[in-house]
Amino acid sequence: DSSVPDSGPEMAKPQVAVAPVVVSKLSVKAPEFYPSGYNQNFSQNFDSSYEDGYDGYLTLAEYVQDFLNHLTEQPGCFETEIEQFAETLNGWVTTDEALQELVELIYQQATSVPNFSYMGARLCNYLSHHLTISPQSGNFRQLLLQRCRTEFENRDEAAKGDEATRKQFHAFVLFLAELYLNLEIKGTKGQVTRAEILQEGLRELLNALFSNPVDNNLICAVKLLKLTGSVLEDAWNEKGKDDMNEVIQRIENVVLDANCSRDVKRMLLKLVELRSSNWGRVLGTSSHTEATPENDPNYFMNEPTFYTSDGIPFTAADPDYQEKYQELLEREDFCPDNEENGTDLPGADYLYFDDTDDEMDPEIEEAYEKFCLESEHERKQ
Repeated sequence: DSSVPDSGPEMAKPQVAVAPVVVSKLSVKAPEFYPSGYNQNFSQNFDSSYEDGYDGYLTLAEYVQDFLNHLTEQPGCFETEIEQFAETLNGWVTTDEALQELVELIYQQATSVPNFSYMGARLCNYLSHHLTISPQSGNFRQLLLQRCRTEFENRDEAAKGDEATRKQFHAFVLFLAELYLNLEIKGTKGQVTRAEILQEGLRELLNALFSNPVDNNLICAVKLLKLTGSVLEDAWNEKGKDDMNEVIQRIENVVLDANCSRDVKRMLLKLVELRSSNWGRVLGTSSHTEATPENDPNYFMNEPTFYTSDGIPFTAADPDYQEKYQELLEREDFCPDNEENGTDLPGADYLYFDDTDDEMDPEIEEAYEKFCLESEHERKQ
C-alpha cells in the first residue's frame, strides 16, 4: 500500500532540541555579584535613607562615612547627589565639634583610600562654599587647612620615616596637590583664586621629598610635579620667582648624585623633559607666518647637504645652489644601479632594517645621562 499515513501517534515527527531555560534564584544584589572585600550594605543603607536625609542614621559619622564610601565606589554620583548631601549636613552640623568631626572624616578618606584624593578635594571645595555653619573656631575651609598643617609640620620626619610612614605622607602630599588645584577661594569682588598657603606648602613638601631621595619619595615628587607643575610655575612666574628652575636643578643633582634606582632616574629625566616642553602645553599663535630665510635664522638648519663632482659640500643656503644642484642631477652616476649600491646583496634588508633591541648598556646609559646633565649645566653657565 502506497498511501500516505494519516498524522497520528505512529508518525515520526522531526525532533528539535530545545535548551532548557535555567532560571537563576540569585537576585541582582546577591553576594556572588560583588567583588571580595566589597560591603554591599553601605550603598543599600545610604540609598534607603537618602530620601529621608539623616533620619536612618544614628550618628553624623555613620551618615558621612556611608556617603564617602558611596562616592568612592560611584564617583559619577557626585554631581547629582552632592547638593542633597550638603543640605543634610547643614541640618546636622550645627556645632564646632560636629564640624571638626566632618573635616576629620573627609581628611581620613582622602588620605587613606586610593584614588580618592581628587574626589575628596572636589568635595572639600563644594562644602567650603555651601556649608552655612561658621563658628568662631573657623569655617570648614579654615579647619581643613588647619588639619593639613598638622601633617605638614611633620613633613621632614615623615619623609625620613619607615615605609608605612612615608606611604601615608605621600597620600597627604597628593591630596594637598589636589586641594591646591580644586579649592577655590572667592574674593570680595567675586574673583576666584587658589589658596596661597597651599602653593607655599607644596614647595616645602618638594624640599622634604628631595632632601630624602629614596625611590618612593622621588616617585611622589614626580607625581606631584606632573599634577601641579604647570600651575605652580605659572604662579611663581607671575611673582617673578625662579622656584621651578631651582626645583629642576634639584632634580638634576639627584640624578647625578643620589643612589636611587635606574627606573626612578629615568622618571626624573622624563619630568625634566616634560617641563622643557612647557609641561606638554601647546600654545596657539595669533597668526601663522611662513618661515623664510629672511625671518627664520634656522631656515636652512634641516636642509640636506649635497656634494659636487669635486667633493665640495653645498646646501640650499649656497648662492650657487640651483646651478650646482642641476649639475648634480645631470651626473650619470648620481643614481647607480641597485647592484652597485648593495641593496640587492643578500642580507641587505637585514642590515638596514635591524630589528634587534637597541637599548643601551646600563653603564653606557648612566654615562649618557651624566653627559646630558653636565651639558645642560654648561649651557646655563
